[in-house]
Amino acid sequence: MTPPRIRVAAYVIRHRITPELLVFDHVDMAEAGTQVPAGGVTAGESPEEAVLREVAEETGLLAVTVVRQIAVEDKPHPDTGQPRRTSFFYLRVPADTRDAWHHRVHSEGEDAGLVFACRFLPLPLKEPLADDQDAWVGHIEPQWTTMNKDRRTG
Repeated sequence: MTPPRIRVAAYVIRHRITPELLVFDHVDMAEAGTQVPAGGVTAGESPEEAVLREVAEETGLLAVTVVRQIAVEDKPHPDTGQPRRTSFFYLRVPADTRDAWHHRVHSEGEDAGLVFACRFLPLPLKEPLADDQDAWVGHIEPQWTTMNKDRRTG
């Protein structure tokens, strides 16, 4: 049996009147859908280090604090079917973090050169995220569960 790819996903929350979740869209790949920062854990890297790196790589944000791990999900990749294990983390950014921006990925990985349109969405979300990435938002605060909770199992 193939071991799962170890990954992290970030629920970056900006606390204002309403809590808001950081999301992004691929500027040149609308079919990828709206997502949260996520990616693989490299050898010798802790999940907490990996989630901070992924947020920085995919959004450019550095003033981010890990609050806690929310869940670990074993779920195959939607396109390849390969096993993967994703640790979801709750992170915070300052309330004065800008509302929206474009970020070009400057890493060595597969996302290098991609441009992401980043923004904050109020919680609860009105629409689900790509690949059900929002499935664990309600584990931060139950009232933050998406409107489409009836399709969730977590």
